[in-house]
Amino acid sequence: MTILTDRFSRAVDYTRIAHAGQLRKGTRVPYLSHLLGVAALVIEHDGSEEQAIAGLLHDTIEDCGQAHEGMIRALFGEAVVNIVLACTDATAEAKAAQDNPAAARRNWHRRKRAHLADLIDATDEVLLVAACDKLQNARAIAQDLETPGIGQTVFDRFNGGRDGTLGYYHSLAHLFATRNVPVATAFDSTVGRMHRLAGNAPRVPLAGGQDEPGEDMPRPQAVGDC
Repeated sequence: MTILTDRFSRAVDYTRIAHAGQLRKGTRVPYLSHLLGVAALVIEHDGSEEQAIAGLLHDTIEDCGQAHEGMIRALFGEAVVNIVLACTDATAEAKAAQDNPAAARRNWHRRKRAHLADLIDATDEVLLVAACDKLQNARAIAQDLETPGIGQTVFDRFNGGRDGTLGYYHSLAHLFATRNVPVATAFDSTVGRMHRLAGNAPRVPLAGGQDEPGEDMPRPQAVGDC
C-alpha cells in the first residue's frame, strides 16, 4: 500500500502552481487533470510516494522549464528528480526553439525514438511512472476518437500525426510488455482500441525495428505532445 505524507500534498500544490493556465491539447481541460490522473494510476499500481510525486511532476521540466529541475531536487529529493528527468524527452526551452512545423515534426520523431531507446534500459521505478503517463494519454486519445466532432482530427493536435502517434504507442506497448510493467496489459488493450478506432491501422513500430504484430500483443497554453 502506498503511504502518502505531507510531501505528496506539497507536490500537488507545486504542480498546480507550475502548470497554472495550461490546458490539454485541443480542450478546455486544465492540464492538471492529466498529472493527477498519472499519480492516481501510480498509486493504484502500488508505486511508492516518490513515484507518485514524480507522476505529478513528470511534465514540469518539459512544459514549464529547466529551472524546475533544481527546485524539484531541493523540495522533493534526488529519487523524485531522477524519475522526472527520465520521463522528460525535451525541456520547454528546447521545444520552444522549434521555429516551424516541419522542424517540430522532425524533432518529434527524433525525440520519441531517443526516448524509447532510453526506456528500454530504464529502472522499474521509472517505467511504472512512464507507463502510467502513457496509459493516461492513450485513454484520452481513445476517448476523443470516440467523441462526435473530434474523431480522427485528434491526431491533428500532435506533431507525430496519425501514423507517428500510433507507431509510437505500438512501440511503447511492446516495450512495456517485454519489461512486464504492471500496466502493460491495460496499456496494450488501450492501444489496440486506438488502432481499431483509427480504422484498424496496422501496428507498425515507430523505431522501425522487429516487433510483434497483432491485437493481442503481450496537454490559455496547450501542452503535451504524447
